[in-house]
Amino acid sequence: MSHHTTEGGPERADRTPPLGRYYEVGGRRLLLHRSGSGSPTVVFLPGGGTVGLDYLNVQRRAAELTTSVLYDRAGTGWSDRVDLPRGSAEVTDELHELLRVADVPGPYLLVGHSLGGLYARHYATRFPEEVAGLLLLDPAHEDYNAHMPPELVEMWNAWDPDEALPAELPAELVEFYRDELTLNMAEWPEEVRGPLVDRHVSPEWLAVGFQEARNLDQLNDELRQTGPMPDVPLIILTATGIDAFKRAVSQGVPEALLRAEIEGKQRLYTAVAESVSRGENRLLDDAGHATLHWRRPDAVAQAISDLLDTIVH
Repeated sequence: MSHHTTEGGPERADRTPPLGRYYEVGGRRLLLHRSGSGSPTVVFLPGGGTVGLDYLNVQRRAAELTTSVLYDRAGTGWSDRVDLPRGSAEVTDELHELLRVADVPGPYLLVGHSLGGLYARHYATRFPEEVAGLLLLDPAHEDYNAHMPPELVEMWNAWDPDEALPAELPAELVEFYRDELTLNMAEWPEEVRGPLVDRHVSPEWLAVGFQEARNLDQLNDELRQTGPMPDVPLIILTATGIDAFKRAVSQGVPEALLRAEIEGKQRLYTAVAESVSRGENRLLDDAGHATLHWRRPDAVAQAISDLLDTIVH
């Protein structure tokens, strides 16, 4: 399902967001939700297929410590539609401008999950004077596949998202997804959780998750060409568990390969943490890739608190 901008400007986001407000960036309305006060500001960058409000539980905990914001990239969530996929420079320029327009004070502690982790590192490399620290939750990385078993990479390369996402998903798959989301977001206020889960299981939002990460090779090339990450305090949280979401999207992948992927990313993330002077890789054995911030909000909040301590002192 592709989205094209209309003659009168960008396609408008659907429905009123349950939380947050709109700011205009490049002629598009982007959703941003802010709470807390103080500096540095914690900024959450969602993973592919997720949206800002998916991180409400950890954003609220961060807001007890300092200013804390979450947002939806253009083309995702409640922000205006845009053709996907996009390059990382465009995505990070957009966030840079959004923080300026919304008057969100720097410096920033960027919290990036999965694809958002790649964008967070790119932002820090492009705007080093604005970034005080990084928290990466199972981040996408340009060297990810190099640390994986070749047979697993072959399986990934053979996977065609157009074939993988039929026009209509089987009802039992949609119900599985709805149940998992509802369970994992049990502590969200109902007026947020209801619309959030409904939109997540809609064909449009499901398609967006696939569209946004289609150009991963291009994104990886952009990161390689940008130069080294600034030497800022860094914590990586590595999910070493295999949850229901992972099993659902990895059907047909042998257990041994799923374990080998975890070992490979552990080696990669340890190397990334060691590439800066104040870097650390923390392993979470009771969380999976997609559900890390839902299953272990305490670990995310602790890492934010530890980084703030490091930055402030």
